[in-house]
Amino acid sequence: MNQWNNRFAAEHYVYGTEPNVFLNEMQKRLKLSGEVLTIAEGEGRNAVFLAEQGMNVTAWDYAESGLTKIKKLAEERGVTVQTELVDLNEAEWGQNQWDEVVCIFGHFPAELRKKTLQGVKGAVKPGGYFITEVYSRYQLPYNSGRPKDLGFLYTPEEFLLTFNDWRIVHFFMGEVVRHEGEFHNGLSHVIQFVGQKL
Repeated sequence: MNQWNNRFAAEHYVYGTEPNVFLNEMQKRLKLSGEVLTIAEGEGRNAVFLAEQGMNVTAWDYAESGLTKIKKLAEERGVTVQTELVDLNEAEWGQNQWDEVVCIFGHFPAELRKKTLQGVKGAVKPGGYFITEVYSRYQLPYNSGRPKDLGFLYTPEEFLLTFNDWRIVHFFMGEVVRHEGEFHNGLSHVIQFVGQKL
């Protein structure tokens, strides 16, 4: 059983049930719609929120216990989220498939990060968006969230170079305060990126 299966096996929602603040802000600003894929979705707080906005949501995670909690939360909120057990190392992204791809605090080793961002780039439809908030490499001294391994943390160049032929709708690197369950709490150092495929 992987570490995320163990973490999400808890009865309660360890990252809470409310959506990420940045995702909420972007949804209001961009009026997101259509087919959305959330990756490394965990327990479903963001996928369920997007479904509540009328979107058709597919959630990927590789922890079965997380997918179970996504279904439970969706049922409680009266919405539907399609869940798929996906190891991003083996993900089949497809081309021009999604109106939006969302990744909130999805942290992976460097090679998998690169592969995943390339997958996202191909999978978003022209006119669609990639929306992400993740910890930057400057998060290490903060005690507000993990990982504590520099190899799992992001640099601005990863987004700005990978998506250099997209329209950058929003880019930010710096401090924010997050209160998301028991594992994201307090002053944090993040990268926020929203790109639109041309």
